[in-house]
Amino acid sequence: MVVGAFPMAKLLYLGIRQISKPLANRIKAGARRSEFFKTYVCLPPAQLYHWVEMRTKMRIMGFRGTTIKPLNEEAAAELGAELLGEATIFIVGGACMVQAQEAPRALEELRAQMQEVRAELYTRDAEARSKSTPKPASTPEK
Repeated sequence: MVVGAFPMAKLLYLGIRQISKPLANRIKAGARRSEFFKTYVCLPPAQLYHWVEMRTKMRIMGFRGTTIKPLNEEAAAELGAELLGEATIFIVGGACMVQAQEAPRALEELRAQMQEVRAELYTRDAEARSKSTPKPASTPEK
């Protein structure tokens, strides 16, 4: 039943988010402290995000040819750090999903290998039994 699985998925998502939140916060703090990180990693995605968001909003409202002013450096650094933190959470969640997909495949491979081993052991056991059973002694003909 799909309804029963949904709360588990929501709980799993919440757990992944809680686990990756400290990592994202550390990345955000590092982005605020490091000038290089701020300039080359945080600002470009933030300005791009701001441009796309404002352009979309303007088009929805019917304004076509308006120019969009870039964010100031402090706001862009904050937005970039936030985007980077959310991307980290998303990547950690995606990695968990990929690992969750790999586990059943590995389990199926192990099951197939165990069946092969069992079949081989069964044939060896059958051969050993056939060799160890005494053959009836042939009676000499008179």
